[in-house]
Amino acid sequence: MRMKQSARAWALDILAFVLGSAMVAAGLVLFTIPNDIAPGGVSGLATALASFTPVSVGIWTLILNIPLIALAWWKLGFRPLSKTILTTLLLSAFLELFSRILPPYSNNVLLASVLGGVLCGAGMGIIFVRGATTGGTDLISLLLNRVFPNASVGSLLLIVDATVVIFAVLVFRNIEVALYSIVTIFVTTRTIDAIMQGVDHAKVIYIVTERGDDILSLLADDLGRGVTVLQGRGGYTKRDKHVLMLVTRRNSFAQTLKAIKQIDRQAFIFVTDATEVHGEGFKQTD
Repeated sequence: MRMKQSARAWALDILAFVLGSAMVAAGLVLFTIPNDIAPGGVSGLATALASFTPVSVGIWTLILNIPLIALAWWKLGFRPLSKTILTTLLLSAFLELFSRILPPYSNNVLLASVLGGVLCGAGMGIIFVRGATTGGTDLISLLLNRVFPNASVGSLLLIVDATVVIFAVLVFRNIEVALYSIVTIFVTTRTIDAIMQGVDHAKVIYIVTERGDDILSLLADDLGRGVTVLQGRGGYTKRDKHVLMLVTRRNSFAQTLKAIKQIDRQAFIFVTDATEVHGEGFKQTD
């Protein structure tokens, strides 16, 4: 059973790495590279370096990633980096392939910066979710995330990439490079955060009711929801009340809310967002 689960996990990993690397490469080849946009990270550096050298962006990406992976290997060991090494090789391969078969888009630089950011961010987010990176400053941002766990990966990536934009401006000698690069980096980081948070995004529902037993029976027994029961007392009415708390995924939120209102339409309900949930039915902590 464990071998089957392991094989399935690796199959999902490979699929995510291929898809994510292809999306990042497509975003770079189609939109950012033809418009001299430096989307931060190693890709941005590679774009700038390729503009005045005979070496392609794909080869530069691989060359620049080697010392960074070596540093992370020294800090983390080989096993945590095995996935990142694979995605780094895939990204360089897709960059070389797509640069030969995909037509570059250069009609509207602003549109290119946004679409490039969406494609790159979506690809990186898919890869990050499976525990890997595309190397480069993506890897640095994840290492920094271990030091600053309360900071999102996307925000750390935004900070690290700022220096790359400055370098690109000096190379291309055009301030618009910085402006469009900022747009791309912003869209990329927001897309990464949306994908990573969306994996475990859920709703926390609090229910203050006098019919707690009936609602508990419906939620726990009929709908199979995990519910925590708290004892409360109305500050104005002075009557004892039940406070029920449960976490539900977004796709079952409406069904849960409807079921609660069927039992007690007078229940006081308030809902908050949970961007990450650990435990049974959600993410399992290692």
